[in-house]
Amino acid sequence: MPFLSLIIAAAGQGRRLGTGSNKVFLPLGDKPILAHTLAVAEASPLVDEVIVVTRPEDIPLCHQVVTGGPYRKVRQIVTGGRERQDSIAAGLKAVAPAAEWVAVHDGARPFLSPALLERVITAARDTGAAIAALPVKETIKRGNTEDLVTATLERRGLWAVQTPQVFRRDWLAAAYREAEINGWQATDDAALVERAGYPVKLVPGEEVNIKITTPGDLILARAIMAGDS
Repeated sequence: MPFLSLIIAAAGQGRRLGTGSNKVFLPLGDKPILAHTLAVAEASPLVDEVIVVTRPEDIPLCHQVVTGGPYRKVRQIVTGGRERQDSIAAGLKAVAPAAEWVAVHDGARPFLSPALLERVITAARDTGAAIAALPVKETIKRGNTEDLVTATLERRGLWAVQTPQVFRRDWLAAAYREAEINGWQATDDAALVERAGYPVKLVPGEEVNIKITTPGDLILARAIMAGDS
């Protein structure tokens, strides 16, 4: 089976959460937020190694979480950059030479299911790149700098993107090289891969696969955990 490396983005500062610390180390149930994703990766036969990217000041705490598992698939804990894109670039440089596929997942999405991970990986192997996403249900409007509506967008065909995102390693590496050369900036890896000219498959995600960003998200996550227990 082709070698797959999973990069976990865990270098956020948690500004919108208002905790003053890295949100992935906050408790959720009986373990830190980050540990939930590590557990799914550890159990998946499709994941061969894990690279965790975090802030330099959080590396000791990250080591503590990893060894407390223990999560034996974690090969490296890498120092992230100022922006998410910089962090994933650092993680990409750390993946094993044998890796043919690279998956990227947000450390603050603790409810990644084994089934969703498998679906995205399977789709990527068919097309070269695939991402989890949900069709947009709400009406979407575009506003201006004064918060006045300038347009109502056609909802059909719009998707709200999640992670995991899975790519051929050579495609993702090429997209990051072009981004560095051309100064491209994006909020997810798929945008860089798309801009480099590669097709990306949309895979239906899961409503529960939330990203913990705000205090309300944390309340919801803890409610989900309480419902599962």
